Amino acid sequence: MKAFPWLLAGLTIGAAAAVIAVLNESAPAYADGDVERAANKAGAWGAKQRVTGTGGSLLGSAKQKIGEATGNYDLADEGAGDQLVGHVKDAAGKVASGVSDVLKDINRS
Repeated sequence: MKAFPWLLAGLTIGAAAAVIAVLNESAPAYADGDVERAANKAGAWGAKQRVTGTGGSLLGSAKQKIGEATGNYDLADEGAGDQLVGHVKDAAGKVASGVSDVLKDINRS
């Protein structure tokens, strides 16, 4: 798993960039519905990440089991990596959903 540090770094940078992009709305957000729009974007992005993360975890689990059963440990390692990526995406989706909920609560206040 030589690519693991690079994979983790890329996912971290990507998640940070996405959160910054969603939260970097201009001017008074409460004046024209920008907060609600940002909350909807964050929620939609989070839902997409959770779906792709869960799918990736399931696919990775299958790859890992097939690799272990056939003695193909490269495939098993790839499956374990796919599971990790899936779990990270799922976690990022949960965070984005939380951000969406907080933004909606702030907008309603």
